[in-house]
Amino acid sequence: MIDKKVDLIFLQDTLSFWKDITEIQKETLRQVILKKNFAVGEFMHSNSVNCSGLFLIKSGQVRAYIISESGKEITLYRLFDRDICIFSASCIMKNISFDIYIEVEKETEAYLIPTSTYHKLSSESLPIQNFTNNLMASRFTDVMWIMEQALFMSFDKRLANFLVEQTNIEESDVLSITHEKIANHLGTAREVVTRMLKYFQNEGMVLLSRGTIEIVNREKLDDLSER
Repeated sequence: MIDKKVDLIFLQDTLSFWKDITEIQKETLRQVILKKNFAVGEFMHSNSVNCSGLFLIKSGQVRAYIISESGKEITLYRLFDRDICIFSASCIMKNISFDIYIEVEKETEAYLIPTSTYHKLSSESLPIQNFTNNLMASRFTDVMWIMEQALFMSFDKRLANFLVEQTNIEESDVLSITHEKIANHLGTAREVVTRMLKYFQNEGMVLLSRGTIEIVNREKLDDLSER
């Protein structure tokens, strides 16, 4: 069992329903919640294992993605400090069936509420049900935005958006990322990414070197991403 003080503070800050549930329900959560640590490249959840429960990200960074029949990946959303991973508990959602992968991008510390406990408390508590529904709606909004980009946005703009977002995440204009990894995020082939990055380089927006991409004209890249 994790430290009570850390547990309580984190739960109060992260779970908006905390103030609205009973003391018995709070104690149940305190007794069952588990602390988990994940290394880069580990999977918090995949279609090959049963859903383990609701993950609360204390610190770190994870990526949720799906894989097409042809083997292409596309990132649906990413989670950071104090985010909540609802799809790792997808088995509590009636009539929803999909294969989703939750991969750790940076060393991550998380708390896990087991599926059985969360399902039981949700069935007893309207505030928890509302919390779950709102969280699902928020994540599906993220997914729909990604699908809209993939279907209707030109690839040069999608790539520009990704690079701008990545520099914000890393707080650096020098990105240590491969063309293959970018392709996995955007649901395309590595060759497509390479061709577009070379175009960006010719246009003076980026400087390419092995394993890194340096943003050399942020304003021009921003203009492209906002068109």
